Amino acid sequence: MHKSGFVNIVGNPNVGKSTLMNLLVGERISIATFKAQTTRHRIMGIVNTPEMQICFSDTPGVLKPNYKLQEQMLQFSESALEDADVLLYVTDMVETPDKNGDFLEKVGRMSVPVLVLINKIDLSNQEALAAKVEEWHSVLPKAEIYPISALHSFGVDVVLARIKELLPESPAYFDKDALTDKPARFFVNEIIREKILLYYNKEIPYSVEVVVESFKEEDTLIRISAVIYVERESQKGIIIGHQGVALKRVSTEARRELERFFGKKIFLQCFVKVDKDWRSSERAMRQYGYDLQ
Repeated sequence: MHKSGFVNIVGNPNVGKSTLMNLLVGERISIATFKAQTTRHRIMGIVNTPEMQICFSDTPGVLKPNYKLQEQMLQFSESALEDADVLLYVTDMVETPDKNGDFLEKVGRMSVPVLVLINKIDLSNQEALAAKVEEWHSVLPKAEIYPISALHSFGVDVVLARIKELLPESPAYFDKDALTDKPARFFVNEIIREKILLYYNKEIPYSVEVVVESFKEEDTLIRISAVIYVERESQKGIIIGHQGVALKRVSTEARRELERFFGKKIFLQCFVKVDKDWRSSERAMRQYGYDLQ
């Protein structure tokens, strides 16, 4: 008997979905920073054993959209409700169930198993946790509730064991050596964007999109050329920094991370260009791979 299925991870921004995803998959598939809206795409990480294939899917945090990019991000999150065999709804000790109630109503109507994971329990106490479990049980009475700390790997093994029990019988959906459904270039984009999220303040990281223009793999070396797009000329100057120092730091940190990820030497060139107001452009959404249609 072989089991296979899609286990989709949803929830509001900054509750720890990407940290959990990486823990469940055992690989660094999703970028995880302390900033909200880090994940923009739906990213799959695949776990294989001889008798099982679990296709985990990380999604953007659920939010009320203010521009085209956020509309697409919400669409990625809502699509995860449609094809899940098991749904993981991630929340934390601070969040209340009344945030984004429309999305939660859709979760409550689902016929597949829903596991509510209350993350960051290391930041609270037993009494507060008991109250939080009761609060979520009243909102999603059919769901199973699991307290976890993704950061400290607490309780995640119990969740994984339950997922394996709930998976339907099915042949594998992907090759057994597959780790993700995304191409190598996607992870180059994500790693460069992660460094920008870490090193720049305020609006700058959210105005950035990264496009890999060339990816040439040799025996011991990968040559990569990437363009960092921003929305305004002033942002271009901030990304580059005085005498190019800021861009050089991002490129160096990204190169080191890419060498760990691919296990090869990396030659990385990064350029900065302006694509005015790209986050509100349907053309840009398609060009940068956000269009679901």
